[in-house]
Amino acid sequence: MTYADAQKKLAAVSQEQLLRFYDQLTDGERATLLQQIDRTDFSVIDNFFHHEKLDGKGRTEPIGGLRLADIEMRKEEFRAAGKAAIRAGKVGAVLLAGGQGTRLGFDGPKGAFDIGVTKHLYIFEQQVKNLLEVVEECGAYVPLYIMTSDLNHDATVAFWQAHGYFSYPAEYVRFFVQEMAPAVDGKGKALLAEKGKIALSPNGNGGWLSSMRKCGLLEDVSRRGIEWLNAYAVDNVLQRIADPVFVGATILSGCNCGAKVVCKSGPQERVGVLCLEDGKPNIIEYYEMSEEMANLRDEKGDLVYLYGVILNYLFNVRKAVSVLGSKIPVHVVEKKVQYVDEAGNIVVPSAPNAYKFETLILDMVRLMDTCLPFEVVREKEFAPVKNATGTDSVQTARALLEKNGVEL
Repeated sequence: MTYADAQKKLAAVSQEQLLRFYDQLTDGERATLLQQIDRTDFSVIDNFFHHEKLDGKGRTEPIGGLRLADIEMRKEEFRAAGKAAIRAGKVGAVLLAGGQGTRLGFDGPKGAFDIGVTKHLYIFEQQVKNLLEVVEECGAYVPLYIMTSDLNHDATVAFWQAHGYFSYPAEYVRFFVQEMAPAVDGKGKALLAEKGKIALSPNGNGGWLSSMRKCGLLEDVSRRGIEWLNAYAVDNVLQRIADPVFVGATILSGCNCGAKVVCKSGPQERVGVLCLEDGKPNIIEYYEMSEEMANLRDEKGDLVYLYGVILNYLFNVRKAVSVLGSKIPVHVVEKKVQYVDEAGNIVVPSAPNAYKFETLILDMVRLMDTCLPFEVVREKEFAPVKNATGTDSVQTARALLEKNGVEL
C-alpha cells in the first residue's frame, strides 16, 4: 500500500489522524504503519456509533439436553460413534489461545503459564495430555489448530517448538493468527499505540472460523476430510478435547452443534446459560437474566435455566462454513488502552479510556440452528484459570487438578 492509498482508505472512514506523525517515522516504521492500514478492517468502528442493543432478547425458553444420567445410559453407544468418527479422521480441534497471561501476573501467552508446584506443568502441556488420552483410546491423532494473536503468535509458536509440541506430532499441529480490530476513543477515532503503530487488539474468539479461512486452514480441514471441529478455551486445564462420548452424542443427535455444559451451582452463578430464543439455541449471559428467570425451578426442584456453558463446543464444519458471512453481534467493550496523544506523547491510562470490538464464539451457536447441551461433571471438566487468586484462579485450578489425580 502506498501513502496515497492509505490516505484514500482512511479518508473514506474519517480516520486520517492515523497518519498524523507519518513524516516523523523511519522508512521501516512507515512500512509497518502502511501495512497495518492496508490489513485493518475499519468498518468494525461503525458498531461504536450504531451498535445493537445486545440485551434485547426474543422469546426465551429452556432447551432440552443430555443430563448425566441420560449420558450414562447410552455412554457406550455414544463412545462407539465418537471413536469411529475420530478414527475416520472426521474430527479436529481448535484451541482458542489468543490471550496473554496478564491477569495471572504473567508476561506471555496464557497457555505458557506454569501451573505446576513441584515440577513444571504448563497449561498447554496439560491440555495436550488430555488430548493424548483420546488419541490413545482411539488409536488416531486429532488435527489441532491453534489460534494465536498478533500479541502472542511468535511466542506461542516458539514455546511449542521449544517443548517438542508436548509429544504431539508436529504434522498434526497448525497455528493461525486471529484477526485484529482497532481501538477507538470516545469519539470513535482509532488510536495510535505508537506514532507508527495502530492500537489493535484481538477481535474476540467469535472470529476463529473466519480467521481460519483467511489463513487458508479451511482448505486443510477440507483436505483432511474433517467434518467436526471441537473449539475450546485455553484457560480450562481440565478440558476434555475431542471427547468420543461427546462427539458421538452430538453426531447421533442430528444437531449441528454440541455444547459441553455444567449445571449451575445456584441462580446467581456468573455463567452464560444455554437456552432457546425464538426457537433457536442461544446463550444468555447471567446479567441478562431477570431475578425471576434466574430463580425459576421445575417440578423436580432443578433450575429451569440450568445449563452453564464452559466454552467447549463441537461444530459441524459444513453448517459452520455455510453461515460464515452471517452477521453476529459485535460487543463494544470499554478498556484501558495505551495511546499517543496529539502532541506525540505516549499515555498509559489508569482508567478505561477506549473501546474495543469483540465477537464471541457463543454468538455462533444461534447460527447453527440446533445445539445439544451435554452435561459434564464440573469437578472433572471445569477448572478455569482466569485470575491470580480467588474464584477461578490458579489455586482453585491446582486443587481440581490434584483432585483428578494430576501430579503437580
